[in-house]
Amino acid sequence: MTAREKNLPLLGYVNHLSARPGETLEFKVSSVSDAPFSARLVRSISADANPQGPGIIEQDASDYFLRQEFPSVHRPFFAGSFAIAKRKISANRGACLVFSANIYPTLHKDQRQSVIAIGEYDLHVDQNGAACLKAGDIAVTTGTALNLRRWYRIEAKIEAGRITVEQHQLGRYAAAPSCGQGECADDVALSGTTTIAARIHNGKAIQHFNGKIEAPSIMVDGQALCAWDFSCDMGKTTIPAKAGPELDLVNYPTRAMTGSTWDGSEMNWSHKPQHYAAIHFHEDDIYDFEWDTDFSFTIPDDMPSGIYLMRLECDGHQDAIPFFVCAPRGKPKADLCVLISTFTYSIYGNHARPEYEPSWQERNADWQAYPYNPAQFPQYGLSTYNYHCDGSGICHASHHRPLFNLRPGYVTFGNASCSGLRHFPADMHLISWLHVKGIDYDLITDVELHNEGRAAIEGYKAVSTATHPEYHTGETLDALRDYRDEGGNLLYLGGNGFYWRIAVHSENDSLLEIRRAEDGIRAWAAEPGEYYNAFDGTYGGLWRRNGRAPQELVAIGFAAQGQFVGGPYQRVCTDPAFDWVFKGMEDKIIGDFGFSGHGAAGFELDHMDHRIGTPENTVLLARSVTRDDDFMLVPEEQLTHLTNLSGGTEKEAKHADMIYAEYSGGGAVFATGSITFCGSLPWNGFDNNISRLLQNVVENFCSKTV
Repeated sequence: MTAREKNLPLLGYVNHLSARPGETLEFKVSSVSDAPFSARLVRSISADANPQGPGIIEQDASDYFLRQEFPSVHRPFFAGSFAIAKRKISANRGACLVFSANIYPTLHKDQRQSVIAIGEYDLHVDQNGAACLKAGDIAVTTGTALNLRRWYRIEAKIEAGRITVEQHQLGRYAAAPSCGQGECADDVALSGTTTIAARIHNGKAIQHFNGKIEAPSIMVDGQALCAWDFSCDMGKTTIPAKAGPELDLVNYPTRAMTGSTWDGSEMNWSHKPQHYAAIHFHEDDIYDFEWDTDFSFTIPDDMPSGIYLMRLECDGHQDAIPFFVCAPRGKPKADLCVLISTFTYSIYGNHARPEYEPSWQERNADWQAYPYNPAQFPQYGLSTYNYHCDGSGICHASHHRPLFNLRPGYVTFGNASCSGLRHFPADMHLISWLHVKGIDYDLITDVELHNEGRAAIEGYKAVSTATHPEYHTGETLDALRDYRDEGGNLLYLGGNGFYWRIAVHSENDSLLEIRRAEDGIRAWAAEPGEYYNAFDGTYGGLWRRNGRAPQELVAIGFAAQGQFVGGPYQRVCTDPAFDWVFKGMEDKIIGDFGFSGHGAAGFELDHMDHRIGTPENTVLLARSVTRDDDFMLVPEEQLTHLTNLSGGTEKEAKHADMIYAEYSGGGAVFATGSITFCGSLPWNGFDNNISRLLQNVVENFCSKTV
């Protein structure tokens, strides 16, 4: 099957997920048709394809962008990370050549995996897993397979028409080297562009290496023609040379990896970089498709802040590319600002769930939901909740490629008896509620928070999250904290928020890094010594482990996770001072319904903890009524099989707390403690007690003077 056949017929992405009036977005599209594709603009109101719910609701936005047609171009994309020299090199014919590197292989394959390649020379791991040098038509191998996940020094020497290849295991597993020898034709000259971890053939990178490489070099007559130290300029996409040309990194291999000399004496690469002189390359690394721009769109000055879709159509095929229009900086158009968690969208981008079944497509067809799933098309690059082909966790994310789960109508849980939504489609439950209730709002994304700080949300009476604001930088947390402490009102309408620390690459702000250090609910675990982000040198993992538990920002934090099921809250606050929260409600049981897990309190739950940041004046408004067997306590809350950090029983810790807290600067926080809360808003045509409660809080917050 050709790449043209196995890839989807019409897909695209946008260079920035958010923009303000006057800023320009670039759309990149691949279409296999010979006919032109069309693009039209709509405003997205609801993205839930469930026929029992609000459905897909969109408004024509052709006043801002008229429907247009563009030539179809099939745009390829190529996975696999490697390094390539910025210029060519050469050596005199007949010179003594030595190729060498330290390597840590992580995957055996039935094809070559290049370590250093230039012209007719290719130092690689062969199909049998042994170090081998190919020089022209001659290949010389040690004949002994390298053990996976062990460090080796491999070296190939060409002198006087003879090739010697040697591999030597390093460290405490060191043993006698394995060697191979053979003859070499005298007419094989050294000339070309050097590549590390792949070989260039007909302009395309092939034979990708899976594993770590350290200290590659090429010696000519005893002098270094090329040599590189991968511990230098760690946060960059170029590698300076000790000798020879600099290297450009392609497809963002993982840096700040423990090298052959790492001994556990230092966990922070910036303190002892020589112990972190390795780069981990993968044949399936892919983060930026680098497609050409097909058309651009400059946001008009009069375009309302909101969520928009560029809908593409061609030969019966469709795609929809979301983007988020923010209000002009410093000029709010509404009292309420909704924070869109694009960092979290990217981190989860193309998450192939392990329980995926092809039968899920039956529901997609019945509902006319988004038809594709990342598990079917892993070549588009998976998420940081998946693994590379060598078993290592994926730690980089980017939206510079099509993200299937960032599409209206995408169903995450295809076997759920509810709508089964997460992230962007689930967040649209809140957006559709705002439209039905006639509540004006602006948008901001975490990108603006990261770049502009508190100024990005200056002047708003209230700022609200949606369902799952999980991934944050220090800058985004600072912005929200400063806003709150200077009189702003925060609504945290989700669960498992403000949980993981990420880093943004200094040279490409679409590229994000996550190190899943120590504990926490995590899809994979970072290797010992690899807990610090390469992009900025900060300690990765949970914000709680960085001294900034979510309770410090919003009074509650992640406590329990379960299946995609939900239950109700029970009102516990009877203080008349907070009757305004429950105005118009007679029910003690709240939210025993919903399109996300059938209940407003479900899936991932947050609770109060005064020891790590919950203010003493926090008011518990309501608490979830959960079923014990549906939830587990998160690892960071557990101590032993009998004890946990809350001091009480495990049952007492596994709940969602709906709270209200006031802060000394005049700001306040309302938080729901549940990821499924917003899924209850559309129930019964948006006429229900969860809808009533949220409307009470929004109206109260937006009536305050900031």
